Amino acid sequence: MKNEVFFGEGMKVVKEKYPDLYDVIVKLNDTVFTGKTLDYKTQKLIAIGIVASKCDEVAIEKQMKSAMKELGITKEEIADVLRVVLLTSGMPAFTKAMKILEKL
Repeated sequence: MKNEVFFGEGMKVVKEKYPDLYDVIVKLNDTVFTGKTLDYKTQKLIAIGIVASKCDEVAIEKQMKSAMKELGITKEEIADVLRVVLLTSGMPAFTKAMKILEKL
């Protein structure tokens, strides 16, 4: 998540009460999303696939929204990712994520 945008209510607490730990998380985030070989857009699409496969509705929606807003990722590109989710994680994960995508 570029620009220190972290999802999850717990991160606000970490930032306020444990700034040293928060700084480590920010550095880890920056290390992961380097764009060295895979560009950030591709990494973001991978992240969408991962959260979709875990059936985490809140994370799915937030990842999709930020992907569209930050990177201009289209619904069609996300649907392509979700096809892989169908193959690897099954129908429930796929249909849950498709429902969220349609809602956006």
